[in-house]
Amino acid sequence: MSKSTQTPEAILRRIELTVLRRLDGLLHGDYHTLFRGPGVDLADLREYQYHDDVRHIDWNVTARLQTPYVKEYYEERELTAWFLLDLSPSEDFGSQTVSKRTQAVELTTVLASMLNRHGNRFGALFYGSSVDTVIPPSTGRRQILQLMHRMMRRAAPVPQSAATRLYDLLQTGVHAMHRRSLVVVVSDFITQPGWERPLAMLAQRHDVIAVRLYDPLEMALPDLGLLTIQDAETAEQLLVDTHDKAFRSRFAAAVEAREKALHDAFTYAGVDVLELSTEDDIVDALFRFSELRRHAARLATGGSARTFAGQGRL
Repeated sequence: MSKSTQTPEAILRRIELTVLRRLDGLLHGDYHTLFRGPGVDLADLREYQYHDDVRHIDWNVTARLQTPYVKEYYEERELTAWFLLDLSPSEDFGSQTVSKRTQAVELTTVLASMLNRHGNRFGALFYGSSVDTVIPPSTGRRQILQLMHRMMRRAAPVPQSAATRLYDLLQTGVHAMHRRSLVVVVSDFITQPGWERPLAMLAQRHDVIAVRLYDPLEMALPDLGLLTIQDAETAEQLLVDTHDKAFRSRFAAAVEAREKALHDAFTYAGVDVLELSTEDDIVDALFRFSELRRHAARLATGGSARTFAGQGRL
C-alpha cells in the first residue's frame, strides 16, 4: 500500500514505530536544534561551559567581564507551535509515487509527534482557496490525528481563475498568534506575490521555519516530446514540445529566476528554510536540517535566510 492510500491512523502508527525511532537514534534525544531558535525568551546568563552552543555567547558581557558568558533560555516545555499549512491544488502534484501533499502530511505528523512527546502544544491554520480551518493548540494523539485527517482531505474544487494567496495564510498567522511560538510554514510557495512581508512580520516575533516543497519535474524539464501540461492552480492546459531546446532553455531560465526570487524573499524575511523534494527521505532531511541549524551561526548574522535541502545543501 502506498503512502498516499494509507489512513491517518496507519500512517501515524508507521511513523511511531519506524520514523521516530530512526530520529531518536540520529538526534540522541536532542530536539532543541529543531525546535529552539533565536526567538525564545531569555532566562539568565551563566559562565560558558564545555559543549555549550557558541551561538548563545553574550559577547558584550564576555568582553566586559573577560570571561565567556552564555545566554540561557526558558525550557522547551513552554513551547507552543503552529503549523501554517498550504493545501492548495498545486500540493497534489507529484511526478512519481509521492505528491507534495503526501510529503507535507508525513513531515507535519513527524514534527507534531515530536512536539507531543515533550508535552508541547501545537495547532494549525489551513489554507485551501482561503484560510478555512483553525485547529487551536493542544496536545495528545487525538490532536495529531485531527491535523492529519484535515490535511489528507481533498479540497473542494476552486474556480478556474483562482490562484493561491499565501499572503492570506501568513497574515492570519500574524493576527492569530499572540504568544511567542514556533511557526512552521509548509508550502510549495507557488502563489501570488506579496507574502514576503507577513512572513517577515512573523519572524520578528516567532521562531519561523519555512518548509518549501517541490517536485524534481518542477526544476528540470526532460525531453519527452509533445506534452500537455496543466496549471495545478487554475487548471489551464497548454500543449508544449519538450523536444524543443529553445523551449527547455526558456523553462530553465524561468526556474532560475523563480529560485532567485524565492531565495531573496526568504532572506528578506530572515527565516530558516528546509527544501523538501517529493523524492527526499523525511528522516534524512530532518537530521541534516538539525545538524546544519546547529552549526549555522556563521550564517545567522544580518537576519539572512539559511536554506537546508533534503540532500544537505546549504
